[in-house]
Amino acid sequence: MLGHLAKRLAYYLVMLVAAVFLAYLLAATTLSPRAHFQERQPRPPAEQVDKQLAALGLDDRVPVLSRFGDWAAGAVRGDLGKSISGTSVSAEFGRRIGVSLRLLVIGTVLGTTVGVAAGAWSAVRQYQISDRILTLGSFLLLSMPTFLVAVLLKTGALALNDITGTQVIAFTGEVSPGVSGGLTELRDRLVHLMLPTCSIALFGIASYSRYQRSTMLDVLGSPYLRTAAAKGLRRRTVVWRHGLRVALIPMATFFSFGFLGLLTGATFTEKIFGWHGMGEWFIDSINNNDVHAVVAVNVFAAVTVLAAGFCSDLLLVALDPRVRGAGAGGRRRRAGLG
Repeated sequence: MLGHLAKRLAYYLVMLVAAVFLAYLLAATTLSPRAHFQERQPRPPAEQVDKQLAALGLDDRVPVLSRFGDWAAGAVRGDLGKSISGTSVSAEFGRRIGVSLRLLVIGTVLGTTVGVAAGAWSAVRQYQISDRILTLGSFLLLSMPTFLVAVLLKTGALALNDITGTQVIAFTGEVSPGVSGGLTELRDRLVHLMLPTCSIALFGIASYSRYQRSTMLDVLGSPYLRTAAAKGLRRRTVVWRHGLRVALIPMATFFSFGFLGLLTGATFTEKIFGWHGMGEWFIDSINNNDVHAVVAVNVFAAVTVLAAGFCSDLLLVALDPRVRGAGAGGRRRRAGLG
């Protein structure tokens, strides 16, 4: 088991290096920091632009592989270079990473747990009215892009606030101006967190519930569940303790792929709700031709997606005894015992 996880971790590290290199290559060849400086009014002299680009490590006269080597050497030490404005990318990265992770972690946990529970519950009640309502709601959410769901939630909050005459739900920023300290700030942050978290979680609930329903239906018709029921086990025990455990195995793999969709949705969510996280930074950095900032956001995306993949491997090991036994079986075969 440990050998299997070690191999997967080594594979993910190789993938991370490849993803970072490709992100730098694309950013350095498609964005134009020189144009950012040349478009200023009054237009600066070419010598001054060259000097600024060289100081930032963005001189396009230097081969892109050399620039990547210099940037990677600094990144290993924790220095992600300088932004187009001359500030530290690492400092901005550290400030924004907590904002994005707050949304992603809570939204992912809610979307996964509620989606899996809803899918399994829907499968047990196949073709009943509750199953049809969940199916209709899931397809409606899946047919809408994430930014539209966010806009609808924001519109609904505005309407509710107008009806009540007070700001029941806050929908802009992380915290209200002037609020700081103690339980008051905590409550205010939770209120601001509500809508953007729901925007991310709803997409996860819709997608995970559909896949979980399908895998659960396959398991419910399997012979071993009928055998367990014939031995006298209660239906609840048969379905939830034995059936759901097997139905979760394909979901562990789907989780690593579905996380990328949640990460993409978080980009639009942050922009719509005024959260100054990685998604907003990514969009602004592209508009400003800020190569190092764009690469930093891609590093964050690569690390989180690959971390989700590794978590899905851990779940697979925990759920599937065949994976746990693969390492022991291999050792027995090498020893000539099996």
